[in-house]
Amino acid sequence: MAGEMNRRDFLKASAVTGTLVLKPEILQTGAAIQPRARIPEAEQIVITVITDNYADALRPHEKIARRHAGTASPLESMLHAEHGLAYHIEIVVDGRSHSFLFDFATDFQGVKKNIELLKLDLSKIEALALSHDHLDHQAALLELLEAKRADIPPGTPFYVGEGFFVGTYMRRPDGRVVSLLALKREDLEGLGLLRIVEVKNPTPLVPGAYLTGGVERVTDYEQVPPVFVAKKGEHFVQEDFEGEQAIVLNAKGRGLVVLSGCAHRGIVNTVKHAQRITGMEEVHAVMGGFHLSGAKPEIIRKTIEDIKAIRPDYVVPTHCTGFEAISTFAREMPDQFILNTAGTRYTISA
Repeated sequence: MAGEMNRRDFLKASAVTGTLVLKPEILQTGAAIQPRARIPEAEQIVITVITDNYADALRPHEKIARRHAGTASPLESMLHAEHGLAYHIEIVVDGRSHSFLFDFATDFQGVKKNIELLKLDLSKIEALALSHDHLDHQAALLELLEAKRADIPPGTPFYVGEGFFVGTYMRRPDGRVVSLLALKREDLEGLGLLRIVEVKNPTPLVPGAYLTGGVERVTDYEQVPPVFVAKKGEHFVQEDFEGEQAIVLNAKGRGLVVLSGCAHRGIVNTVKHAQRITGMEEVHAVMGGFHLSGAKPEIIRKTIEDIKAIRPDYVVPTHCTGFEAISTFAREMPDQFILNTAGTRYTISA
């Protein structure tokens, strides 16, 4: 009962203030003055990649990565992969376990199958969060909620970046502009299951996990591709992904774990932002989509140079990072690099 009261108090305070467990000092960024986030240390962090672009049933365990080993027939145990990304995160803080979902990929049937194969217990979920408003991170969500609504506690908070439901667009080579947002606020609210929370500043999800808030740009080379546009009035302008979120965790005795969806504002910017808002320099792991697919070689080179300078213990590029960047990370940072596959579980312990 005491643990349940702590969780309830935490969620209530988070929803009201958007800031919990903060240092008294004030952090000034180029965008705003914000309280500095003091993230409680986690004795254990388990990140399960529900689905990603790549699956490999023969890939061995390596470093902190454990691959899925099916218990049914080989055919029934095969995991779904797609151009999409979804995570389940469980953390242990002060001996108590907390879990949440971050991003939900595209194909409902595939995501549902993987959740069941990986034996993820959604009844213990305390929050849901989305990195940004692209369909490859959220198209499966509505059907997943409908199918699993009996497992998800009513009133579960659902965190999105400020202005999420305005939507974002892509300009095709033929000049046509298409929407990339697959969710409507009214559809989610109509389920009567989630409590939508829009965030702008660093915001706690569960004890030991924060959303970054808007990521400040400090590099000159991490630019949003011009194909992404936003609608302002009657006109389309360059998208800036100001509301895109990443996750920051604090592994006890090891440092920050930064988990991105796509990092459209740059993975280096995202990690540096995490360091800035926490006041912590040590980075244990950088994981997620780095959005370098199709990037020029010099951009990939600069990114890897800056990630090397941060000196993470592990680098796990996923999803939209692209073959060229992934293979270059593998070559340039072999001791830190881990090749991700759908269903991989990463365990970080104190």
